Amino acid sequence: MTATPSPERLLEDLNPSQREAVTTTSGPLAIIAGAGSGKTRVISRRAAYAIEIGVIPADQILLVTFTDKAAGEMVDRMAAMGHRGVLARTFHAAALAQLRHFWPSRHDGGPLPAILDSKLRLIVPLVGRLPGGYRFTPGKDLADTIEWAKVRRIRPQRWVADGGDRAPIPADLFARLYRDYERAKAEAGLLDFEDMLVETVELLERDLEAATLVRSRKRWFSVDEYQDTNPLSERLLELWLGESRDLAVVGDPDQTIYTFTGATPDFLLGFAERHPGAPVVTLAQNYRSSPQILEFANRVVAGGGESTRGALRATHPDGPPPSVGRYADPDAELAGVVTWIRAVAAAGVALTETAVLVRVNAQLPAIEDALTRAGIGFTVRGQRFFDRREIREALALLRRVRLTEVGGALAAAFERLLVERMGLDDVAADAGHEGRERAASLELLLGIVEDLAAADSVLTIDAVLAELDRRKGAEAAASSDGVNLLTYHRAKGLEWDAVYLPALDEGLLPIRQAKEADEVAEERRLLYVGITRARRFLALSSSSRRPSRFLEELSPARSKSRRGAGEGAPRVRVLPGAPIAAVAVADESVLEALRVWRRERAKADGVPAYVVAHDTTLGEIADVRPRSLPALRRVRGMGPAKLERYGPEILAVIEGAATD
Repeated sequence: MTATPSPERLLEDLNPSQREAVTTTSGPLAIIAGAGSGKTRVISRRAAYAIEIGVIPADQILLVTFTDKAAGEMVDRMAAMGHRGVLARTFHAAALAQLRHFWPSRHDGGPLPAILDSKLRLIVPLVGRLPGGYRFTPGKDLADTIEWAKVRRIRPQRWVADGGDRAPIPADLFARLYRDYERAKAEAGLLDFEDMLVETVELLERDLEAATLVRSRKRWFSVDEYQDTNPLSERLLELWLGESRDLAVVGDPDQTIYTFTGATPDFLLGFAERHPGAPVVTLAQNYRSSPQILEFANRVVAGGGESTRGALRATHPDGPPPSVGRYADPDAELAGVVTWIRAVAAAGVALTETAVLVRVNAQLPAIEDALTRAGIGFTVRGQRFFDRREIREALALLRRVRLTEVGGALAAAFERLLVERMGLDDVAADAGHEGRERAASLELLLGIVEDLAAADSVLTIDAVLAELDRRKGAEAAASSDGVNLLTYHRAKGLEWDAVYLPALDEGLLPIRQAKEADEVAEERRLLYVGITRARRFLALSSSSRRPSRFLEELSPARSKSRRGAGEGAPRVRVLPGAPIAAVAVADESVLEALRVWRRERAKADGVPAYVVAHDTTLGEIADVRPRSLPALRRVRGMGPAKLERYGPEILAVIEGAATD
């Protein structure tokens, strides 16, 4: 007869904080889990321990995860410990199962409506009917705003009063589109992703019999990634709990990076207040990264105020110091990325254990091109640049229109096409998360054409299309076992031996649309997430005249002053061009003079102001204050066509403002 394993085995390899969390099996509990602190182990061990000491039967446990993949992995962990009856699901999957059970009996035997696979199927036709330039608003941004409204239970008729300026289009237009979306969905007999939660919440609020049955089946809950909880899922959790107090929540406020979809860390931060007597256990021992990398992570967090959980503490031995690079221009920075990848490969790091993270997808093609030319394999995790909808549409437009101009005139004609036919302007760029991605992608495509024109004064449309097809083919042929290329958002939850974070520039990280304090704070958390993906090797760099304000906090001078001169091993390796200077501040007099010039030039040309120059371009010109055409050409957004048309005038404006 086989002996029953002792529950004590579940505690043997845990540190004191993990052990405290695992053995707190009854009542409310908040676990503040820093990056790499072993939270998944704690969640699964805690459930197994509760079962084995008789606190709760396996079939009355619900482990709530953030993704279906995480739910599957949690079920496998529980099965490996001998507990196959434990259910792990996302909020949406659990709610959908409950709806399927109750729907027919509450709707005259009718089946549950089908679930809409994507809001875009209904939203895109509605966007096409918006007036003026609003018809170019990315459907994804509107879908995100509808999601934000629904998780707060804001209905279309209340949007103008309760939605504020959250929508990427005027409030009245959005309210109309939101109403039309709900009507189209109802007419098609569909439910969307948020409806799973809305309908379940309303069922449990008004139907005591249903609520009682649900609470009798599951009464011990654990919720992972609780910092990303939204008001609707929090309300559903309250309804599931009823009178039960057996709720453990796990999360890290410093990894809240999805507020644009409605997530908020407030529920995690206020958990102890809402659940009096709830212990708060902090997991701060990191089992992933070297002490040097964690020093960077802690410094980034400390720059935004004291962390809720305190500093992360390393369990690994010392590793190589992270490097901070300052480069003269983006091409030099790309060469630095290639050199660094080769260096860590020579140190024994496989390409598959190396990652380059960026803020927006549009930054990836230049890196792809550099790696292709260097003969380094790579894989794009997420949507490839040439697969993006706006890039496919722009290339189709180029093939259809067949521009006859050559050289710089061709680049200028392409820019007019993007403005007139695809709505490339500052309004689109500021619209929302997807709007920024869309504008950045189109601007990059335009930049590629402008660079080709700068190198070939008789560049034709056929040559442009051939080069773009070549780059598209190289991207599609990317290997599945090379360097990982992806955004910070997609990197959350992943880790590699070596991580490079390029382009840490003002305007990119933090993104230029992050103007309010809470928006800048989220950009800081993105950098923290990026840094904590690295196990052993880490590099950060900038090639802008305006390096990110966060980089200055990681400068060698800061490191030395905190550590004490001559104390211990060097904690940062400085590449040529460092130290990082403090963030440059635009000269307001120059910027205002440039705006006046743009307004007058746009009026004279009969075009919108953004056709002359984007706000971003003017801001960088005011920062850099170039005194020559070659220096002006290095400003992003100043291609050969604009340089020829406006260059001398811009230099005159700068000279005039400087002498006033």
